[in-house]
Amino acid sequence: MTPQAVEALFTRDDGGFLFARWGRPIAPVVFGVTDETLAVVKGAFEAVVALAGHRMAGTDPELGSNCQMFFFRDWEELLEVPDLGRLLPDLPALVARLREAGANQYRVFRFDEAGAIRAVFVFLRMDRAMADQPAETLALAQVAQVMLLWAEGAFRDRSPLALAGEQVILRPDIAGVIRAAYDPVLPDVARDPGHALRLFARLRMGGS
Repeated sequence: MTPQAVEALFTRDDGGFLFARWGRPIAPVVFGVTDETLAVVKGAFEAVVALAGHRMAGTDPELGSNCQMFFFRDWEELLEVPDLGRLLPDLPALVARLREAGANQYRVFRFDEAGAIRAVFVFLRMDRAMADQPAETLALAQVAQVMLLWAEGAFRDRSPLALAGEQVILRPDIAGVIRAAYDPVLPDVARDPGHALRLFARLRMGGS
């Protein structure tokens, strides 16, 4: 991992640098899965949040749940979710765009006044590619992608996961970045690319 590689993880498609982490405990809720899969997803949250040294909560005082994950078969199903249109303006147009693009996932981030992550909504259309993944793999990848405001292309060409023998784990470099990103000394939000150097320094100190 180089400073340039760290910077690239938070450099947007428009060329701007933007880093943001959660500014509050994460209170997740999952819709559309069996109890068995629910346990797997919650286990992934617990593992990645512990890695970061962050916190989870049963509820968020402002939102109830501030990290909502929806599993479904067709984008049209989102139009039937009560009150979802209040969270996602122009929901019908969004559903039409996602369906036309053949997308199987979509994430919406919300931020507090300082710019820290306040909430994330994750939508996963279980097409063949998604359904063929083991629940543990799918859950770990999705949780990793909501822990920070990664750049749009951060995982476009390479998954945040890796194989260790027969076990799927977070890539060591990505795990290191998540751990470094939640150093209490660092700010919740940064727009200066120099922040990548601060993350890189903590990666080196952590032996990542």
